[in-house]
Amino acid sequence: MALKALDIFKLLPKTNCKKCGCPTCLAFAMKLAQKQTSLDQCPDVSEASQAELAGASAPPIRLVTIGVGPGQLAIGNETVLFRHEESFYHPAGFGVMVSDTLDAAALQARLALLRKLKFVRVGMELHAQAVAIVNASGQAAPFAQAVQAARALELPMILMSSQAAHLDAVLAACADQRPLIHAATDATADAFIALAKARHGPLAVAAPDLDKLVPLVAKVRAAGIQDIVLDVTTAGGSGTLQALTAVRRLALKKNLRVLGYPCLAICRQADPLAQVAECSMYVAKYAGLVLTELHQPEQMLPLLTVTQNLYTDPRKPIQVEAKLNAIGAVTPDSPLLITTNFSLTYYTVAGEVEASRVPAYIGVLDTEGTSVLTAFASDKLTSEKIAAFLNSDEVKSKVAHRKVIIPGYIAVMSGSLKEDSGWTVLVGPREASGISKFLKTTWANA
Repeated sequence: MALKALDIFKLLPKTNCKKCGCPTCLAFAMKLAQKQTSLDQCPDVSEASQAELAGASAPPIRLVTIGVGPGQLAIGNETVLFRHEESFYHPAGFGVMVSDTLDAAALQARLALLRKLKFVRVGMELHAQAVAIVNASGQAAPFAQAVQAARALELPMILMSSQAAHLDAVLAACADQRPLIHAATDATADAFIALAKARHGPLAVAAPDLDKLVPLVAKVRAAGIQDIVLDVTTAGGSGTLQALTAVRRLALKKNLRVLGYPCLAICRQADPLAQVAECSMYVAKYAGLVLTELHQPEQMLPLLTVTQNLYTDPRKPIQVEAKLNAIGAVTPDSPLLITTNFSLTYYTVAGEVEASRVPAYIGVLDTEGTSVLTAFASDKLTSEKIAAFLNSDEVKSKVAHRKVIIPGYIAVMSGSLKEDSGWTVLVGPREASGISKFLKTTWANA
């Protein structure tokens, strides 16, 4: 049972020292009760109080890591049901399933595809976060060979087998890589608990419904295993969605600790397009790890894009650095375009400039991550601000002419900008798709 703010306050030092960043101990207790801070922010709390407050201060959903090093996958530790309430913090990971029934050539070809599944979108690299080796053969040797081959990808691994002995054999060689062991069921719980304890790895727990999942997780917890991932996959996508949602609600709203762990879901749709839709649904609500057989670039890119969008903090749009950027082999006579530091806007403009093959400068102004029209409407993109940028030392040292191209959507600003800056103002196209033609025609004749 979660402690209320007054219960927590009674266990705090009550010195109002402000070391935690709150004005009073009561304010800190209220934040702690609402999961908005952590107990370690109070340096003076006693050991006895720490022990009693451990449950109240623990995150409602445990953070579980799979893999080691910079490429490890961290899932869980979410605090809200809906993104707009605050933000989602740990992006759902995609694990591409690879069967150990593939022959050597097919296995290497599949792993080669996974190695190439990398995309750059708004300046960020997107890629599959894990590889799941499936012991579909039911035999130890093919499973071990597939795991050994997959290790070369240097991705977090999910080892999927119903045979604890097969898992133990491969874990002997890769336990230091902290793979996720999948999955303890009601029938195999004892063997998998022993395996996870011996190998010190995270353990997936699977059950057909929540009524059977709760006692199974309780058994795993009682054995001392805390890094747990809940496999709530059912026979159909609708049932899995309902289970994912129920776990999230029970963990956050009812503080049901036995379900306070990240979830995984396995996509089983045969049709690739249907599987893309199913995977997207699980990312939105509320899988921390999605396992899929999809491995083609055109299948994975939309899934990674959906994840990136959902896990962008709505309070702080993705931004690029406000500065003068050069696209191509620029010279002092190259054109200068103005845009905002909203990532999607900037990379769209930069992509069109690059495609035009006309070397150009792009002046990026700090508009707090808002688009052109939004920034203009909120006075974050003004003629005075652009004029100050045009007359800055950064621009003067690189641009010899005094002609600037502004977005077509802020054409109304052209007169005041000319007065404020002394530059010749060219009104560019409204849409980025028109930039190439504009640079090759209007700019060339300006």
